[in-house]
Amino acid sequence: MSWSKQGSGGKRRGYHHGNLKDALVNAALDLISERGPAGFTFADAARAAGVSAAAPYRHFRDRDELVAEVARRGFEQFADKLRRAWDSGRPDPVNAFDRVGHAYLNFARDEAAAYSAMFESGLPPSSTRELQQAADKAFEVLKQASEALCASLPADERAPPMMVALHMWAMSHGIASLFARGDSGRRKLPMQPEQLLEAGFLVYLRGIGMFGKPK
Repeated sequence: MSWSKQGSGGKRRGYHHGNLKDALVNAALDLISERGPAGFTFADAARAAGVSAAAPYRHFRDRDELVAEVARRGFEQFADKLRRAWDSGRPDPVNAFDRVGHAYLNFARDEAAAYSAMFESGLPPSSTRELQQAADKAFEVLKQASEALCASLPADERAPPMMVALHMWAMSHGIASLFARGDSGRRKLPMQPEQLLEAGFLVYLRGIGMFGKPK
């Protein structure tokens, strides 16, 4: 059973024999959608999955470890979406980076519960080795894209690629969290979030000399 697949009524399918771990992750995603990443207990997750309060301990030490698994799976999916959007920088780094930004916004909109677990649960990526690795995979796409962008500039005028990656991440994440999310935390915006992000990218890239020296 896929952790993100939903059954009838918008709820993810519940527990089936031999699939307790996935059922608990699915239950946690539904609870996060309803209450936020801090709004439920381990017992709530067990009840939502249709199992006893003791059953989750077969796979998770506590609620935080369950949420960390939700976040890990989210980062894995997130990294895959960003990687496919980047597509090795084709046809050129600027257009490919623009696609990565769109993929960032789309993920926040389409996978709101996972996004919340990843960035708003209060759990550091270092909570588990697996979570850290998954988060690093997602950021690695932004690093590769920034390195490709910076490589097109004269060597003596290049901004540090890591700095560019962090700036682009902050811009994408800020717009996604404020204006593109798929839950009640989304703010109103008199334009499409994609338009705001595209404009921000262009201003930033011009600022680092991507389209000639700023006047």
